[in-house]
Amino acid sequence: MQKRLNPVFASGLVIATISLALWMHRAPAVAQSAGVRLALVNVPDELLRPLIPGFQEQTGRTADIVYTGRDPFGVARQGKADLVISHYGHEGVQPFMAAGLGLWPHPVFANQMALLGPPGDPAKVRGLRDAAEALKRIAQTKSTFIVNSGAGARYVEEILFAAIGDPAKGDWYVNPKVQGPAAARAAADRGGYVLWGLPPFLRLKRRGPIDLEPLVVADPLLQRIMVSIVVNPEKTRGTNLDAAKAFQDYLMAPATQAKIRAFRYPDFAEQAWWPAGRHNSAVE
Repeated sequence: MQKRLNPVFASGLVIATISLALWMHRAPAVAQSAGVRLALVNVPDELLRPLIPGFQEQTGRTADIVYTGRDPFGVARQGKADLVISHYGHEGVQPFMAAGLGLWPHPVFANQMALLGPPGDPAKVRGLRDAAEALKRIAQTKSTFIVNSGAGARYVEEILFAAIGDPAKGDWYVNPKVQGPAAARAAADRGGYVLWGLPPFLRLKRRGPIDLEPLVVADPLLQRIMVSIVVNPEKTRGTNLDAAKAFQDYLMAPATQAKIRAFRYPDFAEQAWWPAGRHNSAVE
């Protein structure tokens, strides 16, 4: 004959079992609550690494760059990142947001595109603050201009050509149908000018000599806005929402924005990163 459990004992056993299950379910969140995992495009790591100790000191949380490359959104989709930082126009932003995988993007800083050219600078554009004027001089002197087929560079190029009245493109205008490093090398080989991102160009130059220099960088048109996107914990398990928001708030804080403004590369004295946090409240 099977014995029946005392009702009071059975009730207590059920409550204890439920409590244990809830504790086990919450345990992973508690274990990871201190740190934020950052997935970045392959540009801002040199800017962010010096900022991380300040975040850790202020918040007591750790921050780890777990990915730097072309597809930070793929890492976030796998539940391996809490915060993504990318160019606003990155091809992964729209599908990520449309799927509800990210919270509202916040501009945090802008990196710098540059008009690169040969050290001899035949068009005499070095130091100009107006990229359209620089392109006008290149066209007038029929100095070689190499097309960078990357979408961002082509967009800026088209704006600049429209700004100077779309001059006729002769033999000086060369489209080898390459982009990024290949476009920079083509410009160096032909003694020409090319538009490309300043941080990747500096990295390329550190790996080996290339006969190009950043000649025009100060035009605001050359700035490329980057955003931080907190991964939506309702869509991706294991996301550390509190830590991600804390790091985003840290990036947007005035003191951090000032550090971004002051950042300089050891091999480039001019400003290459621009603070982009904004307080656009209409309240006076």
